[in-house]
Amino acid sequence: DVQLVESGGGSVQAGGALRLSCIASEYSSCMGWFRQAPGKEREGVASADRDGRTDYVDSVKGRFTISLDNAKNTVYLQMSSLTPDDTAMYYCAAKSRPVWDRSSCGSTGYNSWGQGTQVTVS
Repeated sequence: DVQLVESGGGSVQAGGALRLSCIASEYSSCMGWFRQAPGKEREGVASADRDGRTDYVDSVKGRFTISLDNAKNTVYLQMSSLTPDDTAMYYCAAKSRPVWDRSSCGSTGYNSWGQGTQVTVS
């Protein structure tokens, strides 16, 4: 399995910004960020493939940006205009897919997960 290590979480006031980072031990064609708040189901936040195509859940569009550094096998999540509703444990995830699959990475089928990093917005 791909090993994933997240960093960059923390506490911030509403309206602030944070950048999460996730280093992968090896290449994966799709990488994504997920989050889970207490008492809620995990939801996909953003995904990106190696060609630069990205997807976002509606609630973060215009505020969050996912990006991949292919050379470093690192995925970032730049978060801005944070609100208390963004408070959650954020997880990095990765999956591979056939080279012929050019569809969006989406939020399903991920089989490697990081330990998570807490984001708290007050």
